[in-house]
Amino acid sequence: MSILEDIRQPIEKELAAYQKLFDTALSHPDPFLNQALAYIRGRKGKMMRPILVLLTAKERGEVGESALMSAVTLELLHTASLVHDDVVDESSERRGQKSVNNVYDNKMAVLLGDFLLASSLHAAGETGKLKIVQIISALGGNLAEGEIFQLSNTQREDISEENYYRIIKYKTAALFRACSQLGYLASVPAEKGLESAESHANEVWERFTRLGEIIGLIFQIRDDIFDYFDDPSIGKPRGNDMAEGKLTLPVIHALLSSSDEDMRELALRVRQHKATPDEICHLIAFAKAHGGIEYAENEMQRLKQEALQLLSTFHNAEVKASLEKYINFVIDRSI
Repeated sequence: MSILEDIRQPIEKELAAYQKLFDTALSHPDPFLNQALAYIRGRKGKMMRPILVLLTAKERGEVGESALMSAVTLELLHTASLVHDDVVDESSERRGQKSVNNVYDNKMAVLLGDFLLASSLHAAGETGKLKIVQIISALGGNLAEGEIFQLSNTQREDISEENYYRIIKYKTAALFRACSQLGYLASVPAEKGLESAESHANEVWERFTRLGEIIGLIFQIRDDIFDYFDDPSIGKPRGNDMAEGKLTLPVIHALLSSSDEDMRELALRVRQHKATPDEICHLIAFAKAHGGIEYAENEMQRLKQEALQLLSTFHNAEVKASLEKYINFVIDRSI
């Protein structure tokens, strides 16, 4: 049994039911639109976000139709954000396959992303819980806000961890935070969930919220670390983030812990899209040599300990064990 199969075990049946609902949402009677949606359906991921929705729902109680639709609405919104991000970043690939804007064009990609956003809100309405609709709506705004701040950050001259964490909290961490929030809300009566969420006074709600956010932070830090290591196809570090003008945690730490003005100037050139591929490789080597990778790895471990503290309060032993494995998988994954 693979690690992912082991993680999914407590929700295997529920995950299969979710997949059917998600595939139905990515279908349409219009042949052209259905063709585009089928292309997205074919890009199977690991279902990390739906798994988190369903596991947190199972911790709270039975995983019913509301929880399944919550997983669908979240993944539809996530998919829409990826389609739009590829247009913004001018990316030609997504998960080793051609991006939607590459297969079709930017106009089609934007419109398809809009369709997925509308479908996400429709699915949120199907849960019958206003708070879930509100969370999904707010999440869409958070993702856009994070992307806008990331774009504006390329024009700044200050380099700080604060700005880095602001970006990933509004993007990746916001998605995972919403997963655990939806799992919580979907597994309790609507009126109780609404009261707990709106007051933010419920201690359990706060634990679920923070757990999802921590997992999202770890997920993004690990993703960022990947970019500092060799891509077998080109024989050198990927450097995709820096090619897009993004400075991530390893290089930020290296720059802040040293007084190398030349490297700081090079980092600003990276932000302005003025650095050459060789200069990017040089900055990556600098980050590695000055402890950037070790620092980012330690940050993940620090966050993991906080997450395990939160999990210690969970009552469903099977779910708790799966979530511990889930966190370790996020940290240890190779891609």
